[in-house]
Amino acid sequence: MADLRMQFGIQWDLIKTPLIVPLLQLAVYICLAMTLMLFIERLYMGVVIILIKLFWKKPEQRYKWQPIDEDTESGNSSFPMVLIQIPMFNEKEVQFMFLNPTSFSCSKKLKRLNLFQVYKISIGAACNLSWPADRLVIQVLDDSTDVNIKDLIEKECRRWANKGVKIWYQIRESRGGYKAGALKEGLTHDYVKNCKYVTIFDADFRPEPDFLRRAIPFLEFNPKIALVQARWRFVNSDECLLTRMQEMSLDYHFTVEQEVGSATHAFFGFNGTGGVWRIAAINEAGGWKDRTTVEDMDLAVRAGLKGWKFLYLGDIQVNSELPSTFKAFRFQQHRWSCGPANLFRKMVLEIIRNKKVTFWKKVYVIYSFFFVRKIIAHMVTFFFFCIVLPVTILVPEVKVPTWGAIYIPCIITTLNSVGTPRSIHLLFYWILFENVMSLHRTKATFIGLLDAKRSNEWVVTEKLGDSVKNKKSNLKQIKPDPISKPFKFNLSNRIHLTELGFAVFLFFIGCYDFMYGNHRYFVYIFLQVVTFLIVGFGYVGTVVPS
Repeated sequence: MADLRMQFGIQWDLIKTPLIVPLLQLAVYICLAMTLMLFIERLYMGVVIILIKLFWKKPEQRYKWQPIDEDTESGNSSFPMVLIQIPMFNEKEVQFMFLNPTSFSCSKKLKRLNLFQVYKISIGAACNLSWPADRLVIQVLDDSTDVNIKDLIEKECRRWANKGVKIWYQIRESRGGYKAGALKEGLTHDYVKNCKYVTIFDADFRPEPDFLRRAIPFLEFNPKIALVQARWRFVNSDECLLTRMQEMSLDYHFTVEQEVGSATHAFFGFNGTGGVWRIAAINEAGGWKDRTTVEDMDLAVRAGLKGWKFLYLGDIQVNSELPSTFKAFRFQQHRWSCGPANLFRKMVLEIIRNKKVTFWKKVYVIYSFFFVRKIIAHMVTFFFFCIVLPVTILVPEVKVPTWGAIYIPCIITTLNSVGTPRSIHLLFYWILFENVMSLHRTKATFIGLLDAKRSNEWVVTEKLGDSVKNKKSNLKQIKPDPISKPFKFNLSNRIHLTELGFAVFLFFIGCYDFMYGNHRYFVYIFLQVVTFLIVGFGYVGTVVPS
């Protein structure tokens, strides 16, 4: 055994100096360069958002805005025709959430049951918008495959139609193009031709009644604006630690990224819902396309290249729901990471060649919007903190400067936390969890950049009880006390081998640093091991009973 160890040591020394050390040192330099890029981007946006809050005028002062009121002579004709599109797919009549109180991520101590009717709430919120009924058309685009659900949604549409609401229930023969296909076909109907604007709400989004009265005037009195985007608010952000982590990431996106893009370049990525589009801008940009899984961002980039302006309104907020199961969240993150990378691959040359936008707007879109935020941000988190930095512990000849390993990342993390001050005490947990998720995001980013097989994979994000949608029994037959039913352990859904593999790898590195190293990185590494184990064994988010 001693001879074997000695032989292995000799072989390791032979390849370490000429091969391992230079390659690892190069990886460190690349990671440091990416870290600096991300740091400069975050610092830039932090400075701009401070200037916006202190000196920028409010949107109502920067753009023409006045309330649209009924005219005494022409009546409601002063209100433009608005189309509301609500895309749906197998929205359950009764949805429920079952929290596992032993889960690391659950913030509630008791199991509880939430019952509500998603499709009724979303349709009802659209029908209750304070806009003249004769100037509003509501379109429910139902791609459901469940016949019973389709029947329930159609009955709900008829119920509102009997009250005088112009609501149309639309189905397609196939789900071609998924959401983009449904939205595109919805604009082709004859009753839409008189509509000037289209508002999109996903099935779990609930706007306030005054949403249109606050948003439409920006479009009506500013003909160069193509899109008005509202902010998302999350009704279930306190359900568990998983939803709190999502809230921290998305609040930064809305509070900083969207605000900065709107104020400086009048451009940002459409979020796919909670926004109002000028139909003329959609048509000029080429309409909805299903070439990527981020059809919303695709349309926004194409419209931006046509010279249209976008406006983000953080004061207008729309209630929505976060995915509370890890499976649903992971699918969502794959789509949100793979889609932008794939769109970047397909549009970068088109952006460079475009002659309708300024040079600096091209730089912003290519470098800041796509390259740093959608590609670099994922890769540096995964490669630097989950691979390169731990491996340098085994190769002490490779030096990582303290500013790159600790100081700069801490500043970046602090800047990311400004969107959700109430969760500042969860910042360290958020860092560890984001490192785990960077594994999936980096994988998805490479799939998108290489246009690989899963680049166009579309999985609808399940919310709450959607994960039980394949049950054969009817949801109406649920017994009065389902809380007492035992969990059915599903190994494939609860065990994640990739995360467990990284936990083993980092545990070995941490033990080596504890015994032989002098970096004292083992404190961070062991905490990261715990996080990988928690995710690997499926103790993240809510647990839905079988």
